[in-house]
Amino acid sequence: MASTTHTMVLRCPPSATRSHNALFSFHKTTTTLPRITRFSSYSTSTTRSSSRPICASSRPMEALIFDCDGVILESEDLHRQAYNFAFAHFNVRCPPFAETLNWDTEFYDVLQNQIGGGKPKMRWYFKENGWPSSTLFATPPESDEDRAKLIDTLQDWKTEKYKDIIKSGSVEPRPGVLRLMDEARASGKKVAVCSAATKSSVVMCLENLIGMERFQSLDCFLAGDDVKEKKPDPSIYITASKKLGISEKACLVVEDSVIGLQAATQAGMSCIITYTSSTANQDFTDAIAKFPDLSDVRLQDLEELLENVVAA
Repeated sequence: MASTTHTMVLRCPPSATRSHNALFSFHKTTTTLPRITRFSSYSTSTTRSSSRPICASSRPMEALIFDCDGVILESEDLHRQAYNFAFAHFNVRCPPFAETLNWDTEFYDVLQNQIGGGKPKMRWYFKENGWPSSTLFATPPESDEDRAKLIDTLQDWKTEKYKDIIKSGSVEPRPGVLRLMDEARASGKKVAVCSAATKSSVVMCLENLIGMERFQSLDCFLAGDDVKEKKPDPSIYITASKKLGISEKACLVVEDSVIGLQAATQAGMSCIITYTSSTANQDFTDAIAKFPDLSDVRLQDLEELLENVVAA
């Protein structure tokens, strides 16, 4: 599938407002999105795309591949909080504002659905809005080396904060995920996880949310560190197909966003969507089905979906 490139304009506003919580006072970004494509609305029932054939195989499904963030856990707001903690910790300020940078929910919902991976998000944001001052660099860094150091340091600190949130015990996997993993494993199918997030972050999430036994039994596990290009580039799914030793046409991907959907379909894989509140209004035309969660979805349902695609 040839993906449509959306030009995103998310700039620091001409004025700032304050948001407060118990620990920090942040600069709150108020964003206008004049050139973002508005996503079409749809019902929560399962649907199949009628606009194009999805690559599938007449062979039985041989592998079930899960994204992590948004699929195994509803994590995006947790990531947003962790980024804001990092911005506050290092007093990150985008000129000309004197207040600490804060990504609010509305802004982050758009950002995370357009750009995969934490470092690419920050790099894009700072390129568009100006490189910030911080406790790491009193003046905005100008060299590629210093900019990379800033991004790396912020991402490392954010990742540790995110780990603290996950390890707190307050986060649970999304409904139906563990059961589907177990059903696939019991039926002899391969199970994999492919995430654009950093490997240390994904490992920690999987160990805490799916358990060590399931994590260690995965047939393939890939994170953003393992490929050069992040989703929507299909590299991570193409790599997974090779590592699994299975044709991409025999793989079914579970994603939650249009970025992941594009990555899967461009890799030649069929994809179902289990959407979240932040992705519910995206255009999932190219998915073979979409669900609010996986609580009522069985492995047999997914196999039948692939069969129906082939027959259509």
